Amino acid sequence: MSAPGSASSSRAVPARIAIVASRFNENVSRRLLAGAEQCLRERGIPADVVDVRWVAGAWELPVMARGLLERGGYQALVALGAVIRGETAHFEIIAGESARGLMALTVQYGVPVGFGVLTCETLAQALERSGGAAGNKGHEATAAALDAAAMLPAGDGDPG
Repeated sequence: MSAPGSASSSRAVPARIAIVASRFNENVSRRLLAGAEQCLRERGIPADVVDVRWVAGAWELPVMARGLLERGGYQALVALGAVIRGETAHFEIIAGESARGLMALTVQYGVPVGFGVLTCETLAQALERSGGAAGNKGHEATAAALDAAAMLPAGDGDPG
């Protein structure tokens, strides 16, 4: 398989990479996006093959991801956001269902989905994991998705 971002003999343009980011806790999501973009630069993936889409929150990440994957042509997708625990069960529902929906898409479409959705107790923890002392999970999720994509047989991101 061609390296991420390089043209293969079967297509004239590099495969695309999709990033879907949550506007809820946008200050954290923007930091995660910066980490994802840094990873792509480090891998030599040009910005013009990266599609970034914003959604309201983590709940909407799977539906946007599905819409993009249905179009085909994506080598990998990365979902970014932060769900911070509050005083209700809302945290567990949103975090769990977002993760479940994204995993289902990975299996259905055969396209790696990097899970860069932080599930933290506090905003301080989210900031630490989005470019602080704990690193940048946006960078890590992107690297994981690209590494997985490099191990899969060549394809165009269409469901089989």
